[in-house]
Amino acid sequence: MTKLEALILGFIQGMTEFLPISSTGHLYLGRHLFGLDEAGLFLDTMLHIGTLLAVFVIYKEELLYMLRKPFSKLTFLLIVGTVPAVVVGLLFKDYFEEISKTGVTIGWEFLITGMFLWFSDGIKHGYKRMEDITYTDAFVIGTFQAAAIFPAISRSGLTIVGGLFRKLDRETAAYFSFLLSIPAIAGAIVLQSIDLLEGQAETISLSALVVGTVSSAFFGYIAVRWMIRYLQKHSLKMFAIYVWALGLLVLAFQWTGKF
Repeated sequence: MTKLEALILGFIQGMTEFLPISSTGHLYLGRHLFGLDEAGLFLDTMLHIGTLLAVFVIYKEELLYMLRKPFSKLTFLLIVGTVPAVVVGLLFKDYFEEISKTGVTIGWEFLITGMFLWFSDGIKHGYKRMEDITYTDAFVIGTFQAAAIFPAISRSGLTIVGGLFRKLDRETAAYFSFLLSIPAIAGAIVLQSIDLLEGQAETISLSALVVGTVSSAFFGYIAVRWMIRYLQKHSLKMFAIYVWALGLLVLAFQWTGKF
């Protein structure tokens, strides 16, 4: 893998982790485009570390607050919101790893993501801010997150939709979605690291890994900041149209045997 390819994959991971269009699905397509289907686990781990660094920087005050007050409401909101994904991930880990490798379902998953994004625009604008979020809200949003364990169903997209469904205002829905990404991304890194320790690693140059990680962190930071501002005045329909077009393109290539 060249440094340019690592830069592009870092861009894909950083932007699509927080835009509601599925980072896993886009990374699969990016690796396939570059002929890097085997450069999977180790690269994905480093790219996830990059996006984790981005949200660490953005949410540093919240993280410091939870370190000082580990039994705060915010801490328990994140725990409650993370539980559904942990349960689903542990129960069906092998199954989801298999479909992630083959990519056979990602076209349909892009279409499903678009459906959620499109119809979320019809949800009446909510009023809840961060201080109004309940544990029930966190659990429901976490359940939406658990559904995003499929490769091309967007985690950020579904958690934002879940927040809108629970009457969070648009900015808060995005804000909480990205905050909830911290344990989700950290958990993915832990699971990937376990597999790496078991010897399931690829040989990738250190320079390419550094470039990919820095690129992922940089563009992830931009994506979070931009997305929170964007949702203040705009709907998710633009992203729905994009993932529908992408899903249909993937299905067309799969049907013709070119993918």
